[in-house]
Amino acid sequence: MNEAMTAVAGLPYWHYLYGEPTQHGILRTTSNDFKVFEHLGYEADGQGEHLFLHIEKEGLNTAYVAKLIARWAGVTTRDVSYAGKKDRHAITQQHFSVQLPGRESPDIALLESEQLKVLDAKRNSKKLKTGALKGNRFELVIRGLTLDPEMETRLERIKETGVPNYFGSQRFGFDGDNLVKAQALFDGEKVKNRDLRSMYLSAARSLIFNNVVSERLKNNLDSTLLTGDAFMLYGSKASFSPDSIDDTIIERFNKRDIILSAPLWGTGKNSVSDDALIFENNIVEQSNELANGLVAFGLKHERRALMLYPENMTWKTFDDGIKLSLSLPVGCYATSVLRELATITDASQQRGNSAQ
Repeated sequence: MNEAMTAVAGLPYWHYLYGEPTQHGILRTTSNDFKVFEHLGYEADGQGEHLFLHIEKEGLNTAYVAKLIARWAGVTTRDVSYAGKKDRHAITQQHFSVQLPGRESPDIALLESEQLKVLDAKRNSKKLKTGALKGNRFELVIRGLTLDPEMETRLERIKETGVPNYFGSQRFGFDGDNLVKAQALFDGEKVKNRDLRSMYLSAARSLIFNNVVSERLKNNLDSTLLTGDAFMLYGSKASFSPDSIDDTIIERFNKRDIILSAPLWGTGKNSVSDDALIFENNIVEQSNELANGLVAFGLKHERRALMLYPENMTWKTFDDGIKLSLSLPVGCYATSVLRELATITDASQQRGNSAQ
């Protein structure tokens, strides 16, 4: 493997779209500084054996709340589902479903606590599936930032032209340790815990994706189309590769009806071709051992949007920093936006993590 792409040397330097930020900020000094509001995009139908719970939690991670719900309902955790995981060190509103066939709902008050409130409870005919949401709205307080002209300009540019859709550094573990574990896994080391195995595979996949995105930005190819590029419908996971880059494709791209994609590596044919395929393969070859490992473990080749465009983005001075509000599509991360804004220290990492 190329040394620059391994965890031994830490994570690679991924290109900044607006130049490396000059300000430093602190995130999550308190849970109140990081709020997430999940948006399903649909309402429960009011009938059926699945109870939908709209919950506000603080200081609890999603898996732990699922265990609390299972215990409250007298079922196994397999009967509890959620659309997406949310941070522990935050105030988050999200949805869970619990299967209760032929049973009345238990007393909601018995589930609630100082850290967990049930905002709504309705029946639905189908369970809540992972990823079955439209997106998330964030309210973030980044302390230590000054809303000077340079910061205003950076915020305006992020709002107008978006940010790279990078996976955040937390995906890779401390100093890229998850990549070391991924390589060990590919070298034959057994990992019985399915969640850990999934985390290591995801880290390897995310590294390759970030590397491709970074190289396109570095070469000013985020707004230039290559022959053979694959696109995604904006706000959708659907991707396609046109026969040619004609005026219609260029017009749709300029209107953001379609956006460029980058690979989530795995088995199967890469949907790009020609110049785009050559470009991606040259980068993937630098992490060839990880790429081959992902194929060997049977991960399916997919595509992910290269750029991220925040919606309804606003900001203002707040106490000793800036309060930022924005909405993001499902699968996109607020940390990707913050990375272009400032060098961020996450205070929650210094407080540590636990099962809760």
